[in-house]
This record gives sequence, structure tokens and C-alpha cells, in this order.
Amino acid sequence: MFQSHPKGLIPAALANMGERFGYYIMNAVLLLFLVSKFGLPDGTAGVIYAVFYFGIYVLSLVGGIIADRTQNYNKTIQWGLIIMSLGYICLSVPVFSDNLNEGSQWWSILIFTCLALLMIAFGNGLFKGNLQAIVGKMYDELEAEAAKEGPEALKQAQDKRDAGFQIFYVFINIGGLIAPFVAPLLRQWWLNRNHLVYNSDMASLAHQYLRDGIATDKFNETLAHVMQTGYNFVDNIAFCQDYITVFNTGIHYSFIASVAAMLISLCVFLATKKMFPQPAKKEAAQVAEYTAEEKVAMAQEIKQRMAALFAVLGIAIFFWLSFHQNGQSLSVFARDFIQTDSIAPEIWQALNPFFVIVLTPVVMWLFGMLARNGKAISTPRKIAIGMAVAGCAYLFLMIVSMINNYPSGEAFRALSNEEMAAAGLAKEGPWVLLVTYFFLTVAELFISPLGLSFVSKVAPRNMVGLCQGLWLGATAIGNLFIWVGPVMYNAWSIQYCWLVFLVICLISMGIMLGMVKWLEKVAC
Repeated sequence: MFQSHPKGLIPAALANMGERFGYYIMNAVLLLFLVSKFGLPDGTAGVIYAVFYFGIYVLSLVGGIIADRTQNYNKTIQWGLIIMSLGYICLSVPVFSDNLNEGSQWWSILIFTCLALLMIAFGNGLFKGNLQAIVGKMYDELEAEAAKEGPEALKQAQDKRDAGFQIFYVFINIGGLIAPFVAPLLRQWWLNRNHLVYNSDMASLAHQYLRDGIATDKFNETLAHVMQTGYNFVDNIAFCQDYITVFNTGIHYSFIASVAAMLISLCVFLATKKMFPQPAKKEAAQVAEYTAEEKVAMAQEIKQRMAALFAVLGIAIFFWLSFHQNGQSLSVFARDFIQTDSIAPEIWQALNPFFVIVLTPVVMWLFGMLARNGKAISTPRKIAIGMAVAGCAYLFLMIVSMINNYPSGEAFRALSNEEMAAAGLAKEGPWVLLVTYFFLTVAELFISPLGLSFVSKVAPRNMVGLCQGLWLGATAIGNLFIWVGPVMYNAWSIQYCWLVFLVICLISMGIMLGMVKWLEKVAC
């Protein structure tokens, strides 16, 4: 699998694993953490989540510009890891307000949390796109060396690029596979230490009781199940405050693991950075060789390449809007409609990196077999297929929701067990999430690593960091609007929420197919 790939590929992937570890902890818990700690509605927490993820990716554009102008990719990446670590340190401190639902102290802690998220987003912006740009430069060097041996060697080297980004992608997802287990396990450990039991509804019910002072049937039902022998029950108010604090303290502790992983990544990067390309020296030598005629030709080529890049970026916006529902509407769907007595809803986020690791060799084998048989699929066509597969995930969810006659998430959460039984409603089994994440991960493998590969192919040599930042900027725009998922989820019968994302995927697929021949011409 690794034969003939650049030696720096695996060190780069290992350096990225710590960032992925922190990312997947955050991806798994952020929305549910904001709801359970601050008592925010799903929609409000979803907006904070969306702005945070927008920041992660749009600041990668800033990071790309900084690296391109300074031509010091390594230093930019180092500072990114350091700043991310500081942000996670801030999040690991379990600070709570005296009044868990309002007041100046409550607002101060929420603002402090948002500032910590901003630090993580800025550090990620310095780190993420620039490390991907370095990987792209590795394959630029590989192809340049192969070109000296002839056209056949160059063609073989060019075919390695897609596979290289897929290898890079699967390695960094190893951290993502482990991360979603950390917060639920630490939270469960801390709850048990305090003689309490995990329940996905109890934190929200506790906030509701503190606001309204009304003990609903569902509150009383849940309260009876979350206290273990040894818990000193005083009254409902004291219990609610205690449960919210204990429930979220374990999540705060999980961010200590993110700090440790980030520092490990920093050490790996510092130890191996000499293996990575040094673009500053090489670009200076290349610019000096260009004639006036070559510069005119390059300007025309750059226009074509940038037009192709922006076309693919437009499709990427809608893919990430749909895919990153895994931390939004799909997270609350797992919390509300899936049986989570034995497995916390956050842990289901591990399905995505698990499928990435398992399915990447299968997808690479498939692409390789087609190429050997003269039926190679171009990168733009793979992206179109990925959008169709993403649509299958939402078609499946829509069918499941229609069969079960599910109402909106808000209406479903308000029902007690007796009311659910009377209405003939029941939570679905975990198999629904397995199928959903299978489709979404296959779509991701057709789009995300291959999108990175496409960007590295069409990016002008002096704009590599900027173009990788543009790819992440498109992801940012998609993430900025992911908050619509929880809003639709809580406002309509959820089948209509899934229908919206299905239509988005199908329209994007159609547009991409319409541009395939042009994109293939530009990228070749």
C-alpha cells in the first residue's frame, strides 16, 4: 500500500492524528455539551456549533495565506498545534455558575467557552490546510522526479496522488476512532463516583425543572432511574443542580486527553519536519526562471485552474452541509430516537472513522482495479458519485422516519413512556445509525480525500497553501449553515428534515455530472 509513496506521508499523517483526536471529541460532544451544561435549546447550541466549525475551516484560509506569504509552513503548523492546545486547556477547566440557567456569571462562563472554541478554531486554521499543502507538495516532488524518467513513469506517479491522500486520510482517522469513547467513559466514571447514572434526557429535564419548577411525568420517571444507592437526595432543586454539574464535569475532563494528544502531535511533527518539503527555497528558484511569454501562458492556465477549483468548491459546500449533520441533527437523532441505554449517543460518532479505516482499502482496491482494466474513474466523477451516496443516507433515514411515523424531535422528547406507548411510537435500534454512517462514510471517501487531491492537482505552485485554504473555506461555508438541521428537526416531522438533505445531495450530484468533462480536461 505504501510502496513508491513519499517517505514523509506517514509522519505527516501521524502528526495530524492528535488534531483529529481533539476534533472528534469535539464533534461528538459539543452540541450535546452546550445543551446539557448551559441549558441551551438545540437550535441555539447548533448555531454556536456551526459558527465554531465555520471558524475552523475559514481560518484555514487565513493560515494558508500566512504560510504562503512567509513561506514558512513548518512554523505556521507548530503555532497552530500550540494554540489549539491552549484552547483545549481552557475547556478542560470545569467551571460552573451558581445559577445554572441565567445571570452574569452564567454569561461569563458561556463567553469563556466560546473564546476557548475560537482559540481552537484559529490554531486549527494555522495547522490543518498547511499540513495538507505539504502532503500535496510531496507528490509534486514525486511527479517531478518521475518526469525525468519518461511519460510512463510520470503517469504512474500521478496515479499515486489520489491513493496517497486516501492513505493520509485513513491514518488521521485512527485518532477519530478512539476519541468519541473518551468523553462518555469519563462522564460515566464521574457520575458513578457521585452515585448517579447516565441518562441522555436527565440534564435537559433538570434545566427545564430549574426554569419552570414543574415536575412532569417524564421528569419523575427519569429521576427515579438515575440515583444509585448512596446518593444523598435533598430536594429536586439540589438534585438538578448536582446532576448537571456532575454530568458535565466528566466531559470537561475529556479535553485533558485532547491536550495530551495535541502535544504528542507537536512532538511527532518537530521530530520529522526535516522530511517535509521546504517550499521557500524551491519556489524562489522557480520564479527566477520564468520568461515574459511563460508568465502570460501561466496567467491563462491559472485562470482555468482557479475556475475549476471554485466549481468544485461550490459542490463541496453542499456536501459538508449535509455530511456534518453528524454533529448536529444526527447527534440529537441518536439522543432522542435511538435506544442509547447501553451506548451513549456520542459514541456513535466513532462509526464514521471506523468505516473510514475499514472501507478505505476497499475503495482503493476498487479504484485500482478499474484503472488496471482501463476504466479509471476521474476525480470529478468520483465526487459526483459521492454526492449520490450521501443522498442514499438521507433517503434511508427518511424511509425509517416515515415507517415509524416519527414527529418532530421536540414533540417526541416531550412524551412520557406511557404516552409513547399509547401513540404506538418507539425508539429504533442502533442498526439505523450503522446503515446511515456507512453511506455517509462511503460518500466521504469519494469526496473529502479526493477533493484534497484535486485541489493539489489544480493549485498554482505559488498558491498551494491558499488553495488548500479555499477548500477548507468552502467547508467552512457549508458548516456555517449546518445549524438548519436541528431547527428543521425540531420544527417538522423529521422525515422532512431528511428530505431537504436528500434534495441537496441530488441537485449537487447533477451539477457535478454536468461539469465533469470540463473538470477532467483542466485537471489532467
